[in-house]
Amino acid sequence: MAARDPEATRARIFEAAVSEFARHGIAGARIDRIATDAKANKQLIYAYFGNKAELFTQVLGKAMLDLAVAVPVDPDDIEGWIDRVMDYHEVHPEVLRLLFWEGLEYGATTELPDEAERQEHYRRKVASLRDGQDRGIVTDAVPARDLLFLLIALANWAAVVPQMKRILIGAEPADRERLRASVREAARRLIAK
Repeated sequence: MAARDPEATRARIFEAAVSEFARHGIAGARIDRIATDAKANKQLIYAYFGNKAELFTQVLGKAMLDLAVAVPVDPDDIEGWIDRVMDYHEVHPEVLRLLFWEGLEYGATTELPDEAERQEHYRRKVASLRDGQDRGIVTDAVPARDLLFLLIALANWAAVVPQMKRILIGAEPADRERLRASVREAARRLIAK
C-alpha cells in the first residue's frame, strides 16, 4: 500500500482547481472534475479547502500573490515592468481568466470574500507608484490608484482578449513586438511628468 502524502494531494487538488476554474469559472467548475483530475477523493477537497467558492478564493489569492512576487511594480522602470507583466500573463494566462471569472461572478457591487486582503495587496502597489510620484519620476496629474489601474489595463488587455489582438494587431512575431513597443510607449506617456 502506498504511503499517503497530504501535501502532495493538496498540491494536486490545487493545480486541478486552477485549471478547472480558469476553464469554467466559479459557477461552471465542478468539484467532481477537480477530484478526478487530482486523483483525489472529493471529500478531501472539502476538508482541505472548504466549499467551491472558498476554494476559488484560495486559488485566485495564490495566483495574485505569485504575480505580485514575480512582478512587483517598479516606478523606476515602468516600461520594464509592463514587459514583465505581459510576459507573465503569456506564461500564466490562467491568472487573468480567474480574475475575469471573478468579475462575472461577483460583479462591481458584491464584496469579495477576501476583499480586505486584496485591497492591502493593491495598496502596496499604489504606494510604490505614489513613491515614484513623490520622487518626481511619475506624473502626479493622475492619482496613483487610477494610474495603476490604467497601467494594468494597458499591460493586460491583449492577454484578456487574444482573439481581438490577433484580428486587429496580427499574429506574427513582428506584430507582437510592435504591440509591445506601442504599449511601452503608451505607458511612458501615461506616467510622463
